[in-house]
Amino acid sequence: MATARCSCGQLSLEVEGEPVLNALCHCSDCRRRTGSAFGWQAYFLEAQVSPPSGQSKARSVPVAEPQTRHFCTECGTTLWWTQGLGPGLIGVPGGAFEANALEEPNASYRDENRCSWLSIPGGWTVYP
Repeated sequence: MATARCSCGQLSLEVEGEPVLNALCHCSDCRRRTGSAFGWQAYFLEAQVSPPSGQSKARSVPVAEPQTRHFCTECGTTLWWTQGLGPGLIGVPGGAFEANALEEPNASYRDENRCSWLSIPGGWTVYP
């Protein structure tokens, strides 16, 4: 069992087992969501995710792949989301977990948007 937490710790959720997808994404939506060069997200089946602890607010975001993001009502951290990627999947930012709680990501999505200075490790699956 691994726990994802917001920045202030008021909101958390627990996941059981390994994610069905553990990847970096270089699309502009993920870069804006994180304020970084990429987003790191782990997708879990709904059955792997326990109900959250704490107060959250949901907001539909009209991005390339529309999402419903769930934020901490205190600090504003996006702690999970659902989207059209696949029914029954819940996305959780990799950085919301303690260090080493997740395995290393193994895929890179929207790689054509990757910053030129960022290298992807050999052996990862790379999607344009």
